[in-house]
This record gives sequence, structure tokens and C-alpha cells, in this order.
Amino acid sequence: MTKHADRLSALRSEMKSKGIDAYIIPSSDPHISEYLPERFKCISWLSGFTGSAGTLAITQDFAGLWADSRYFVQGEEQLAGSGFDLVKLKVQGAPEYAQWLAGKLQPGDKVAFDGNLASIAVAKAIQDNLVPLGIKVDGHQDLLHEIWPDRPALPQAKAYLLNEDTTGQSTVEKLKSVRKHLAENRAEAHLVSSLDDLAWLLNIRGSDVKCNPVVLGFLLINQQENTLFIDQSKLNEKDKASLLDSGVRIKPYSDALSTIEDLKSSSILLDPKRTCFAMYDAIPASTKIVEATNPSTNLKAVKNETEINHTRNVMVKDGVAMTRFFKWIEENVSYGNLSEISIAEKLYEFRSANEGFVDISFDTIAGYLEHGALPHYKATEESNATLKPEGLLLVDSGGQYRDGTTDITRVVSLGKITDQERQDYTIVLKGMIEGSLAIYPVGTRGYQIDAITRRPIWETLRNYGHGTGHGVGFFLNVHEGPHTFNPSNVDVPVQEGMISSIEPGLYREGQYGIRIENLVLAQALESNQFGSFMNFDTLTICYIATDLVDRSLLDQKHINWLNSYNGWVHWQLAPHLTSEESAWLQEKTKAI
Repeated sequence: MTKHADRLSALRSEMKSKGIDAYIIPSSDPHISEYLPERFKCISWLSGFTGSAGTLAITQDFAGLWADSRYFVQGEEQLAGSGFDLVKLKVQGAPEYAQWLAGKLQPGDKVAFDGNLASIAVAKAIQDNLVPLGIKVDGHQDLLHEIWPDRPALPQAKAYLLNEDTTGQSTVEKLKSVRKHLAENRAEAHLVSSLDDLAWLLNIRGSDVKCNPVVLGFLLINQQENTLFIDQSKLNEKDKASLLDSGVRIKPYSDALSTIEDLKSSSILLDPKRTCFAMYDAIPASTKIVEATNPSTNLKAVKNETEINHTRNVMVKDGVAMTRFFKWIEENVSYGNLSEISIAEKLYEFRSANEGFVDISFDTIAGYLEHGALPHYKATEESNATLKPEGLLLVDSGGQYRDGTTDITRVVSLGKITDQERQDYTIVLKGMIEGSLAIYPVGTRGYQIDAITRRPIWETLRNYGHGTGHGVGFFLNVHEGPHTFNPSNVDVPVQEGMISSIEPGLYREGQYGIRIENLVLAQALESNQFGSFMNFDTLTICYIATDLVDRSLLDQKHINWLNSYNGWVHWQLAPHLTSEESAWLQEKTKAI
């Protein structure tokens, strides 16, 4: 960890030379992405922490990583000896680092950050906490540029367009829908910074970010024209012509900021959570800024029939890969040559054999025994555990296919299971089934689905620290807004056509973790004199292990759901399996 301590020392020297008393580094990029190109993995480079969420705050006498409960164990391990301390967030996503700085700094002190890495919302939270106290805030300082000599360049991977047979809607139609929202918000222009919104709007995909089929770019929309700022070498001439036919002209990626500085529009819509402060601060004073969620964020969350049908098809392919994977583990674990890394590689192999496979949708979480208790665990050469025919194995994984995105978590027994493990597993399963069976009125919010799912777990005085579910894109980001199933009061209703995960869990630190996850489609159920009601249609097709179930802890409706689901899984997958694989799966899906 000496290199991280040295880098911290170099940063402090840079701060001192520029009269900066505190420096803030969010986990982000100019597009406010969750998963980052190598160039923008600033927190990892400086501190050694590799989690996908966190914020560094550095003064001359303290350096801390503010992270939520998903990363408490990982943070402690990765920061050891780096010069950074883990600061445990009390509320996920809250700017507690800014509140800490407010109590530590004096009037006249200066706090800085790189406005390319901070969203408008984050920048305003920093300003709101510090400026009233007389503390100066400078959002235009990239100090890492001075001390990171071999910083990776921007990615150069090629991009490509998808046809309407895949997306179900043309770029022209999507841009028309966005313009309608702009008119309703009285905005003349709209800057799209977020990469998945850009990808959805233009039916464009790429590989600039690992596991996310997106391409770096900005899109400026107004009523007269649309401009895509992108490295033009990424596109072939046919795709450039197609975009131009759709009313989209192309300019260099590096021209985005100067174009915004020279903006002639009277008003512009920006998403404060998905636009960087550098862009926001560059807008001329004569242009009114309308802050609202990107219209495309809401539009792409509701999948059309083409996307839904493709997703159903991809679930079959993914289910075949998962079946072969778990059968392979069961048949080979006793030899003692399986590890967390090797099984993740084998799962990639099974998935990549499927037609249309592009990549995994996130780094596979293969957590054996105590590693399963780390919700965002990724095995390294140092942590890589060897599997034995005993204990619990948690595997959270997903695939990116040309016809959809998958995300699934299963826990299986490798042998010698305890009563406590069986009880915890059954309670989590009960919660997952409750969420899957939920019937709810139109207008229901995600926090209500979260509570429905947690209720059976709360009743046993157990709980879990992460959300119950998230939106999932169509051959796009595995985490997609605007809806989410967590305790936060997010004012976004569950709408027909939204695809979400349901993934409750239980984690016993140092022992094991349990999480069971399916993807579900929100659909209309019935309308009557009491209103309109909805429910979920389960999309994921992979057996749920029953040898871990304590039947006495389940009500009959849970048993019925489990038996029906597992029977449906076998019926869906059997035609795509060998006779031996089908017989194995039939045994796994026997009614309890």
C-alpha cells in the first residue's frame, strides 16, 4: 500500500501549493456514471478502494473514504495501510463528508473538487453546507492531472447502431418524445450527459465502459437540430449517415464544453443528478436552467413490446447457461480444484456460448462462505477461496446480450448445511416470494414494494442493508433508474413495462451471505370500482434450490409459488438442454 500513501502525499503537496485546505473526489466521470472508464477510476488509483460508490475527502491531517454499508468490510480491507480511513455513512448517498468538513474547517478556508466528476446535485450539496459558513468552494480543480503521469487515455473502442427490429422504436420517434417533454417543461434545449440515456435515444451501443454497452458522448437536443459530441473515429460511415438521416449531426467529443459555453438557447433542461457541474457552470448567464430528470430516463424505463419479447428470449439463453453452470459445480466441487475466480470464468464461458452474447453485465460476485456476506464482493488473487463440499456459495451475475440484459443471484449448498443457514435461506426466499406475488394499485412507489418484500424478514428481527431492487436496462446498464425498490422515499411510481430486480438478502459477517434475485416485469392486472391494480411477471428462468428450504417456515402460498416457479423453469429450459441436463434439472425442480 506504499504507493497509495505516496500518492496521497503528492496530492497534499499539490493542495498546499494551490492553497486548498480540503479536496473532494466523488466516484464519477463527466457523465456521472456508476461504472467508470479506466481514466476516471480516481478513487481506486489514489486510495486502492475498488468499490463502485464512495467519496474521498482529504485534508492535510485526515483522508477518509465515505462509503455505505455495502462496502464496510471491503473498505476496511482495501484501505489498510493506504493513509485513508473508512468513514461509515449513516445514510446511503448523503453528503456527510461535506457536513464533516463544515465542522472541521474555518471561515476563509478553501475546498476544491473537479467539476467534471461531480454532479450538479453533489456540487450544490457541497456549496450549501460550506459557503454559508464563509468557506470558499472551487469546483474547477483537477489535482490528479498533476500527479497521475500514466493516467489512461479516453477509450477508443468502436460504437455501432442497433436496428429497429431490436429496439422497437426509431431514433426519430424517441427524439420526438423528448421534444414533447421539453415543450411541457418550457425548455428550448436539453443536454444529455448520461451514457445510457444517450445510448437509448440514438439506438447506439459501444464498449467504452466495462460491462456497460455504452459509448462516451454528449447529446444536445433542441427543437431545430440535434448534435452528438463523440470521437468520430468510433463510427463507420454507414452509421454516421444513418444518424444524419435521423436528424443528428456529429461533432468532436472535445467540442461539447465550448458549445455549451456559446449556447444561444433561451433555456436548457439539465438533470441535476446526471449532469456534471463543469457543464452546468459553463452555461451562459442569459440561459435559464430548468432542472428536471432527463425525459429519456423515464421513457427508457418503460420497455416496449419488442424489448420485452427479446428479454423473455434472452432469459431462456441465460437460464440454460446457469443450469449448466450449477450442474458443473455440483459435479466438480469434490475434486478440490474450483475457486471463486475459476467458477466466475467458467460461468463466463457458459454464457459466451449463447447467441448474441456480448459481455457480462457486471463483475461476477462469486462469494463462498464468509465472502458471500460481502454484497459487492469480487474475488482477487489474494482473497480467492477454494470451494469445498460444504457450506454456502452465493453467485450474483448477469449477461449483456444483443437482445437484453440479465441479473440473477442464487445461493446453493455445497454440503453440510446448518439449521441456521437453512432458516436464513428460507426467510430470504419467503421475502423474495412476497415481493414477487405483490398486488398493488397504480401509483405504488418502490419503497412500498421494498417494505412488502422485507416484512417476512423483519418479522424475524432480521434485515439487510441494501435496496430490494433496481431497474434494469435493455441491452444497457444493469442498474437503471428512475425507479428503485429501497427504503428511500423516491417519488417515482412503478409503471407497466418496467423491469426490476427483487433481491432480498441476509448477511452474517465472517460466516456466509444469502441473496436470491429474480427480474420481474410490472404489468397491469385488473381495474374495478376500487381502482386499477398491477402485479409482477417473473422473467428470470433458473431453478431456486429447495434442499436449503425449511418447509415449516413457509405458508402454503409460498410453497405453491416455489413449486410452480421451479416447474415452469424446467418446462422452459428442457427443450434447450441435453437429456442428461434436463434430467438433472428435473430433479432440482421437484416439488417440495
